[in-house]
Formats: sequence, C-alpha cells, structure tokens
Amino acid sequence: MAIPVTTTFTIEGYRIAMYLGVVRGIIVRAPTIAQGIMGGLKSIIGGRIGAYTEMCEQTRQQAYELLVDHAVALGANAIVGLRYDASEIASRANATEVLCYGTAVVIEPERP
Repeated sequence: MAIPVTTTFTIEGYRIAMYLGVVRGIIVRAPTIAQGIMGGLKSIIGGRIGAYTEMCEQTRQQAYELLVDHAVALGANAIVGLRYDASEIASRANATEVLCYGTAVVIEPERP
C-alpha cells in the first residue's frame, strides 16, 4: 500500500486529523564477502565503492518498507517527519544498523 511519506511535518492540501506515534524500520546489515573484498580493493586505490553503495541503498529501502508496514499496521494513511540514522554496531563484523523513523498520522483533505 503506497502512502504519502514526507520529511516535512505537513502535507500540502491535507490536515493531520490524528497522530498515531513514532514508527520505525530497523535493518542490521554487513557486507558480503565479495562486497568486502571489492570495498577493500577500492579503499586502496580510491574512488566510489559501488558494491557498498548498492548495499546501503538496499538497506535503506528495506528499512523504509518496514517503516511503512509499521505505520499501516497502526492505521496510518501517511508518515511525516521521515528521517534516517545509521550507526556501527559490530566493528569486527563490519555491521551497521540503519534506522528509518517518522510519525504515523491520519490525514484528511483540507476543507475550503
């Protein structure tokens, strides 16, 4: 189910009828062996590390999808104040947590 999601705290043409609370999607990801090798080689010669970029984009997308699922489960029809955060949790394993969070809301069209 596609719902409006925005980094702002309002949605043009709508009013927030109800705040349902903070929603989140969390993914913990570590690079595969192949990504680790390619990333290690690229770090020696420099430049864009495509394998890591792809892994990060997939991780953010998965966290986003979990966020939307969480909001819909609460009865929301929109999410405002979307943010991402990332932190390292296991440096030896090279694992990173990606958190996507926002506020689940019920919106209605503004009345003229």
